[in-house]
Amino acid sequence: MSRLQVVSGKGGTGKTTVAAALALALATEGKRTLLVEVEGRQGIAQLFETEALPYEERKIAVAPGGGEVFALAIDAERALLDYLQMFYKLGSAGRALKKLGAIDFATTIAPGVRDVLLTGKACEAVRRREKHGGFTYDYVVMDAPPTGRITRFLNVNDEVAGLARIGPIHNQAQAIMRFLKSPDTAVHLVTLLEEMPVQETADGIAELRDAELPVGRAIVNMVRPHVLDEAAVRAASGDHREAIAGTLASVGIKGGTKLVEPLLEQAAEHAQRVELERAQREALNGIGVPTFELPFLGDGADIAGLYRLAKELRRQGVGA
Repeated sequence: MSRLQVVSGKGGTGKTTVAAALALALATEGKRTLLVEVEGRQGIAQLFETEALPYEERKIAVAPGGGEVFALAIDAERALLDYLQMFYKLGSAGRALKKLGAIDFATTIAPGVRDVLLTGKACEAVRRREKHGGFTYDYVVMDAPPTGRITRFLNVNDEVAGLARIGPIHNQAQAIMRFLKSPDTAVHLVTLLEEMPVQETADGIAELRDAELPVGRAIVNMVRPHVLDEAAVRAASGDHREAIAGTLASVGIKGGTKLVEPLLEQAAEHAQRVELERAQREALNGIGVPTFELPFLGDGADIAGLYRLAKELRRQGVGA
């Protein structure tokens, strides 16, 4: 698999949860994974029930088989200070620039530079090696901005073209773009089996392809089990009301006759949802990208739920 796994998706689809589960799945069997956050929401810390992440790589979980998951909340200002130290050896001079407000100016007024710093820090983590020569991390998973902004966020070369046509920033952007467009990167979009998320996923994949960014998978989240199909509902709502009431009575439920209509209404709603989901699956199949599917977590996305999702991703081939 690609060593940089970028996870995006429409708001409300659970992209941060999916990114966390993906990091756990990739860390299984002794691997080391870095889970990166770039939006400053501290969503990773909330999921893993830990304190707010500082601007440093911190171990937050152990995966099955002894693997480790580290996390990093990238701060653009701190990343720029790192950049100034790495390329210009500014050290204390860089900190002085921060006090003067120059760092805030560079990362706020020039959003293209901000994206170079955020993506550049993630790419640096992917390429970093230990003294013995091996990579520090086997995989880096980025919890990226939503689908509507993901192509612009990753297409940093275009963003800085008007700001720096030559020099270190330009060269950094070029290096980042070469990496982001290589097989070492995969961009996944999280969706639900609903019309708007599926349409936004289709639009996002089209934009990524136009920008020549590598599309990974569409990850269908919060999939509910199918209990009844439409044919079963039609059969139950026909001449079988008395039979349903009798069945309820036979298992000790009193007043079963009054429950028949509410039960049938719920069954009809379920059948309608099944049909809508079928249509959205067909729409996803038409996009032409492979998919993963993750179940709906009735108890919410707590730590136990993350491990369950990670196990499901492993079952579907992640990290194999």
